[in-house]
Amino acid sequence: MAGEGAMFKFLRPRLRPQPGDIQAAALWGVAATTTGLWLIQPFDWLKRTFLEKPESK
Repeated sequence: MAGEGAMFKFLRPRLRPQPGDIQAAALWGVAATTTGLWLIQPFDWLKRTFLEKPESK
């Protein structure tokens, strides 16, 4: 890809993020999201909001 590192050209090559850094950040993001959902456990709210049809009066 031609413009692959264009966003970080202003940084010295040693300080530019490497593909492993980006992958690690993405994995930490997934881990943090999973942990947050596990702690909060909003499954009843998700079921009421998205899966159940509202009762008609």
